[in-house]
Amino acid sequence: MLTQANTQNIHDICHLDDLVINSGVCALVDGMQVAIFTVSTGQETLYFAISNWDPIGQANVLYRGIVGTLKEKIVVASPLYKEHYDLASGNCIERDDVKVQTFPVHIENDRVLIEI
Repeated sequence: MLTQANTQNIHDICHLDDLVINSGVCALVDGMQVAIFTVSTGQETLYFAISNWDPIGQANVLYRGIVGTLKEKIVVASPLYKEHYDLASGNCIERDDVKVQTFPVHIENDRVLIEI
């Protein structure tokens, strides 16, 4: 449950039905593109939000990447140069000096909320 104090940075993005399992969608939040991923592990469904900006490919494309696992982490592979980004931390698996921004995701009343 979100408290009054932390709702000022919360953005109602979409209904859960608008998301695609094991894939990404893109939303424009405060002028920034955010890639939202829904991942089914078999036991649970996880939700992640990262910046859609690929810092290596220099384009807003990460929501189009392929979701999978690598080194026991849930990742998205950039559709441009195929670097893998850990959806939980934003860290690039192949390069220690590259990271994308991550955002907390909340689910309330079947609505997807992103904290920016």
